[in-house]
This record gives sequence, C-alpha cells and structure tokens, in this order.
Amino acid sequence: MLKPFAAVCLAATFATTAAMAEPKTSVTVAAPWEIASYDPTVAGFVIQALQVMENLVDADETGALRPALATKWDMSDDGLTWTFTLRDGVTFHDGSAFNAQAAASALNRAWKQPGVLQKAPITAIKADAGKIIITVSESFTALPSLMAHATTIIPAPSAFDAEGTPSALIGTGPFSVSAFTPPQSISLARNEAYWGENATLETATYLAAGRAETRALLAESGDADVVFTLDPSGFSHLQHVDSIETAAVAIPRVVVLKVNAGHAFFDDARARKALSLAIPREGIAKAITRFPDSAATQLFPPVLHDWHSQDLAPLKTVLEQAKALLADLGWAMGEDGILMRDGERFSIQLRTFPDRPELPLIAAALQDTWRELGIEVDVSVSNYSEIPAGHKDGSLHVALFARNYGLTPDPIGTILQDFGPNGGDWGAMGWTNDEAAKALQVIASTADPDLRQESIAKVAGILYQDLPVIPVAWYQHTVSINKDLGGVIIDPLQRSYGLSTMFWNE
Repeated sequence: MLKPFAAVCLAATFATTAAMAEPKTSVTVAAPWEIASYDPTVAGFVIQALQVMENLVDADETGALRPALATKWDMSDDGLTWTFTLRDGVTFHDGSAFNAQAAASALNRAWKQPGVLQKAPITAIKADAGKIIITVSESFTALPSLMAHATTIIPAPSAFDAEGTPSALIGTGPFSVSAFTPPQSISLARNEAYWGENATLETATYLAAGRAETRALLAESGDADVVFTLDPSGFSHLQHVDSIETAAVAIPRVVVLKVNAGHAFFDDARARKALSLAIPREGIAKAITRFPDSAATQLFPPVLHDWHSQDLAPLKTVLEQAKALLADLGWAMGEDGILMRDGERFSIQLRTFPDRPELPLIAAALQDTWRELGIEVDVSVSNYSEIPAGHKDGSLHVALFARNYGLTPDPIGTILQDFGPNGGDWGAMGWTNDEAAKALQVIASTADPDLRQESIAKVAGILYQDLPVIPVAWYQHTVSINKDLGGVIIDPLQRSYGLSTMFWNE
C-alpha cells in the first residue's frame, strides 16, 4: 500500500465577472498515450483513467481498496474461493443491465490474455446469482487488488462483435464515449444513468499528444485544460504562465534499465552491477528530471512504504569499481577504447521511446558514461512496442523505460508480473531466482502481516543484489491545470484522470 499521503487536489478560487457567458461544462485533457485499440487488455489504462469502464474493485489515492462494481468480497476459510458480491441496479452505457454473466465473461477473457490474472493461481471464474465466484489452487490474498487492475475493467457484452473481438468502448462509468478517433482522441459525454454520483461536467475530450512540446503548447494556449506528463523544460516554463497551475507528485513509477540477463555479456550479476555503478543518477536527477531527490537509491521509492527498505545502502556511482568488475569478468580494453573479450567487442543496443521525454536524454547520458567504461552503446529511440517485442524474440540487450509499480493497488500484482519465474515484458529477462519466487508467492498468499513484510524485505534485497532491472530515477508525475478549473485530483496511482470531480469556478 502507498504511504498515506494526500493526493494533490487543486480547486481554483478565482472569481469571474458577472458578464461572463454561460458556464463551461467541458474540459480537454492531454496526455502522451495513444488509444489504438478497443481491447481493455491493450488500452485498459486509458479507458480506466477516463472513467469509461470500471472494475469490480477500486482504490483510493493511498492504495486502499474500496467497492466499485462489487460491493464486497470474501475469502473462504480454506483460502481457495473468493466471492465478489455485485452491485445492483447498474446499467451499461447501451442501457443493458450489468450482471454476473457480463462480469464473468469479461474476466474470463482477461484471464486468457497475457496480464496480471495469469500470475494468479486461478482455476475458474464463474457467475452465480449476482456474484462472481473465483476459485484458486492455493491461497492468494492479493486477488482483490488484481480486480482493480486496468486489464480487468468490465466492458458491456455489446462491446464485442460476433467473433468476440472488441469493437466498441461501452462500460458502466460516469462517462460514455460519444466519438472515438483512434489513436488520437476520444470524446466523452456524462452518463446520466450512472449508479454513483453524477459528474458536474457534461462533456470531455481526451487528446493523445506524443510530443512533449506539443503538450506544453496545448497547455499554454488553453487548448487543453489539464495536461499530464510534461518534460522538465515545459514544466518549468508553464510555472510562469499566469493562467496555469502546475503540480509534481511523487508516484510509484521508476525509470529503470531492463537488462537481458540471459545474454552472455550480462549473465553474471557483476556485469549488471558494473552498469549500475556507471549510472550518473544524481546528475540525471539534477540536469534531466530536474528533481534532485529523484535519484533512485534502490528500486522501490519511498512512496511504496511497505516495499522501500531502510536497510539497503544507497546505490552509488563509482566508475573505478565498475571497471574492476568488468576486468574480473575477463574484459580488457581494446585499441579503440572498447572492451574486448574472446575476440568480441562489448557493443550493445539500448532501446527506449520518446513518449516520456526524459528517456532519450537519459539514454544519451548513459551512452556517454558507459563509453568511459569501454562499452559501445547504440541508442535506438522508437516505438515502445519494440521493448516487449525484443523480450519475446530474445533480441533485446538493454531497455530504458519508466515502470509503474502501482498498476495494482497492492504492488505484488505488478511485481509478480515482472519478477516471477518467467520474468515479464517490463521486468526481468533471462533471470530467475528460486528464493525470490518463493518469497513472492508468500507475499501473494499470506494473511500474516509479519511474514508478508519479512518476505517483501527478502525480495527487495534479492533485486538489489542481482539487479535484473537497474533503477535510475524515481518518478515525479508532472501536470498543468487551468487555474479556473476546480476539483482536479492528481492520482498518484495514475488510475484516473479524475474527470468526474472536476468543475469550472464560474
């Protein structure tokens, strides 16, 4: 669970003149993320954030679970059966009734797709008279948290065509989709039949703007009222624009290096440690992210209170120690300044993508610093999909990206995905650790808080020593908001853009 800190809530108090025209009833939100699919298992993150589709279970800004489409959930005494009692009187945007059959169908589909449910020991998901019954082969106390993940949102049956392919965005949320122009924009309308409290806004628009400069311009011009994920220069500039409020919130997202531990260059933990020792974290934090406290001293940031260890020494930058480790592994400097071993140059490719504007800059900094070690780095900046593709076909050497360990309110859901026996697209590659795997299963299954915390400490220590992924920087979520817009809640879990609570101070 997240440390119980308050989400940033911005409610402007600026008065407007009586001569103003009709009050505003719409907002435009801009973020980097394109929506190229109707499929919740692919685009669920944005669909959930826009409050179009909902989960059985929700979470507040601290990570505490709360009811959504399920009003309560219970585990059997033997730990092998979970019962989720569904909310009565809920309808989908098409007017059809939300019921157990629709929920079971959606969850069974999500279970069959790559994702968090495949990491749970689920044996069956069934509908039963207003309830969802999920059976597991062994105790799995983290299951309710997985029911809050973006890939387990519940679409209407009519959101699928005759072949079962997702073909529409129809859910139960406070906003319905009135127009969809993939991958760039979605228009939303208030759901007047929403089971909960109706939104104040009547309409909203989401714009996917991949370039950081474009997002900053949208904010400054007023073409977007709320803009997420600003680059440091854009964020700094917007702080001086009178019509805009800015905020930066610590979130459980970490800039990491994914290392192919199955590659001959990196199959020894000493090689991965050498890379880590040659990361100029403090320089990156000061010059690139421009948040000096964001230099990662370990994988899990302080905002993940249960997972952040006070017992681990901070990761350091010591080039001479890095060079010594590589020498111990048989690497010797070649005539051109690149390390050689058994006739092979230490030449690697680092993959990253531009959607998060700091990533290419960090990649360039790593390229320069690792060159001092004698490592030749080819930086490839392309689509983010190249990283999971490289994981699947084994071609990936090193990748740089930002990983959100709060995708499920209990981080174990994401951590199981990343560091389980087979690793994950955004986690370990070519790395397994039996001790870590056993500890992860204990964390996911035990109801004993002391045993759970002991196992978390064990996992954190193993990841610190083995470095299947290498932490670079803890993330700050940067946002700009029109000063006349109130009720804006910046969710540190990034589950929601908070459209349903926004209003104009007019």
